Amino acid sequence: MAAGGTAPLVLVAAGGTGGHLFPAEALAEALARRGAVVELATDERAERYGKRFPARQTHIIPSDTLRGRDPVKLARTGAVMSVAVARAYLLLGRIKPAVVVGFGGYPTVPPVLAATLRRIPTIIHEQNAVMGRANKFLAPRVAAIATSFPSVLDRAPNLAAKTTPTGNPVRPAVIAAAGMPYVAPASDGLFRLLVFGGSQGARIMSEVVPPAIGALDQALRVRLLLAQQARGEDLGEVREAYARLAISAEVAPFFPDLPARLAAAHLVVGRSGASTVAELAVIGRPAILVPLPHALDQDQHANAAVLEKAGGAIRLRQDDFSAARLANEIAWLAAAPERLAAMAAAARSAGAIDAAERLADLVLKVIRERR
Repeated sequence: MAAGGTAPLVLVAAGGTGGHLFPAEALAEALARRGAVVELATDERAERYGKRFPARQTHIIPSDTLRGRDPVKLARTGAVMSVAVARAYLLLGRIKPAVVVGFGGYPTVPPVLAATLRRIPTIIHEQNAVMGRANKFLAPRVAAIATSFPSVLDRAPNLAAKTTPTGNPVRPAVIAAAGMPYVAPASDGLFRLLVFGGSQGARIMSEVVPPAIGALDQALRVRLLLAQQARGEDLGEVREAYARLAISAEVAPFFPDLPARLAAAHLVVGRSGASTVAELAVIGRPAILVPLPHALDQDQHANAAVLEKAGGAIRLRQDDFSAARLANEIAWLAAAPERLAAMAAAARSAGAIDAAERLADLVLKVIRERR
């Protein structure tokens, strides 16, 4: 609570995907517990993931992503972002936040940039093991930088003085799921396998996982209890593949109860977005991770490397992610429950369950210093 009993207003700015919104949601919950008021600035995509966001009000600010070097596209992006900054500038003048906190993605740029123009304190949080382009642009301009990993800015010593490693905030549902200990599968018991491709889904999972399951020995297949996220256009094909194999499988485009499913899983197969890696680490579950191959910053490759180095995950390049390779990895791990238990413990050792509280500390510190 601010001096004089006035609750400070914190404007959280985040791109409209789960990877940005989930840690922003965790911070909002932590700040609310401390008496702060939170509002959200995001884009239209947040309709799917932001309905439960604990904000007093949500402000939709259009933005655009910088793609390629085509002059026409660059001009269009520049025009959209200029309008967005102007709208954000007017918004800030109306709501007068004590601080603006950005969580990356191009929708973060207009509110944070407008805040610097109005001399409102600003913070950015970088979820990935390498800094994204939007945050790279904003980093020299903001008052403070929070990172999920301590080595993100090793090559930018000029920014080190205002950088605080906090970890990647996870939602309350993830913290609750972290209370469930990992129990390795019995040699003749159910083997719970969870497959997902991040908040946007991943076609490669639909292409590779069903034939990999088909390549497993029948003795292992009958033990499987499978849940797989698939994009809407892939649902029918994936469901039919598992029906032909007589596999007990739940296939859906999105799992709103993903933290509970992570906690129940014996093994996870998925992408390595920042929120996925953070949640795997906090809950402590073994994983086979397939980083998105074409990202300019190779952030998912770096994220997966953190869990791999800790011993909590197997990292496979997408070029190596074949049905045969995946079947071999699943069969090997299913036959070695002690290995799965060791991976679960190693993953948990890399987690930061109090990251939201650490980031909330930083936000309130910046507010106090400004006042």
